[in-house]
Amino acid sequence: MNYLLKLSVLATVGQLAFSSFAFAADNYNVSNGLTNNGNPLAMHGTDPVALSQTGAEVRGIDTHSVVHEGVEFYFATADAKAKFVADPAAFMPEYGGFCILGVAKGKKLDGDTRYVDIVDGKVYLFVNAAVIEIYKKDKLGTIAKADQIWKDIQHTAVEDL
Repeated sequence: MNYLLKLSVLATVGQLAFSSFAFAADNYNVSNGLTNNGNPLAMHGTDPVALSQTGAEVRGIDTHSVVHEGVEFYFATADAKAKFVADPAAFMPEYGGFCILGVAKGKKLDGDTRYVDIVDGKVYLFVNAAVIEIYKKDKLGTIAKADQIWKDIQHTAVEDL
């Protein structure tokens, strides 16, 4: 293979890898960096199955991990990992794990898994405890507004909002 062809192939592979990462970073809250496997880490390493079932933050481990839509999720147990693999949508936080109040205002703010509310089986994350108190004043209105706005901002990079 000649030099220019090799360079072209490498550039294409690099672009595809970067665009996959960029897509993941736009749709999911991966503000805390990459895993040892080089994937963006979702939910600060919190187990999404445990969070959705208990509302409590349980740390996952890298030996029980799954890459879903270019983002790596950690699980506390092999059983939790298997449940997620069988039905990822059932355990995903709303709005890719971004703060619901931020989404309702057209922003993608860090959703912290220590601050969570579960409504009708859906997991909503918040920046902090003060934001939850604001949200509690109009839960259903905030959810409706965030649902509407998310459609417009889901694929938009954080820095472009």
